[in-house]
Amino acid sequence: MDMLVAMRKPRALRAGDTVRVVSPASPLPEEKLAAMEELLRAQGLRVAYGRHALGSQDYFAGSDKERAADLQQAFDDPDCAAVLCSRGGYGCARLMRMLDLDRMAGSGKMLLGYSDITTLHLALLRRGLATVYSPMSITFHTPREPWVYQSFLAVLSGGNPIPPEAPRARTITPGIAEGEVTGGCLCLLTDSLATPDLLDARGKILIIEDVDEQPHRVDAMFTHLLLAGVLESAAGIAVGEMTHTDEQCDPLIGSRPWEDIVRERIAPLGIPAVVGFPFGHMQAMLTLPLGIRARLDADAGTLTYLESICDASR
Repeated sequence: MDMLVAMRKPRALRAGDTVRVVSPASPLPEEKLAAMEELLRAQGLRVAYGRHALGSQDYFAGSDKERAADLQQAFDDPDCAAVLCSRGGYGCARLMRMLDLDRMAGSGKMLLGYSDITTLHLALLRRGLATVYSPMSITFHTPREPWVYQSFLAVLSGGNPIPPEAPRARTITPGIAEGEVTGGCLCLLTDSLATPDLLDARGKILIIEDVDEQPHRVDAMFTHLLLAGVLESAAGIAVGEMTHTDEQCDPLIGSRPWEDIVRERIAPLGIPAVVGFPFGHMQAMLTLPLGIRARLDADAGTLTYLESICDASR
């Protein structure tokens, strides 16, 4: 696939637009949808749900066919302006051969979600659609810091996703890098290798986070990305948090603090890099556009977007 394809941006959401909530991975109880729906309706947005958004089958929100149909229909529906995933979990990769990804990317709709949704982000980015690594319905079921909501709502309208109140990251390697932002959840980034929609970090700002992985698995996945040449190809790296990793020690193997692992794997590359950047499975997280340019200042621990996620002409 041509990696030089021009990136298409979604348009900013306006009052009266419809956001379609879908569940392409694991199931979510209905009561955990309410907070996000209230937030969106307060902005004058309409909220609709995919037919199987509340489905449940094993550890999926319905069968693969049902989940794929909901996702495809959301992107195909001319009355839908944005597609919001209810949660992650597991299941998006099972849908890839059932989706018309080219048509989805061509729709220019805003895709919002994180965690397992990383698989969809990578596929749409490769096809030239900028997407948003963002909180989901399950996220706002638990109250968050005010700047978390501020970041999320700013992105919906094409504004600056980095509020001044957001904490700064810690320096691994100093320096400044610029490039398109890409990345997501570590285990899904690693799983993407050798697939048609593998992670492409060349000359880009690579963001990485994960949750509930044991320390030796974090080591293994960062090592895999090193051996594959992915990490060294990036212009800069911003690691969030390996949430709950230090509590996941396997007593038969032993443990090591996850941040020590990350620093040891990344520092020898000599490229600008930070850790503790607030996004992903953290308690307080930013909403981060993917596929557009930003500047990583590893000395200051900041990421500054150089353009809007939204196309002002649409």
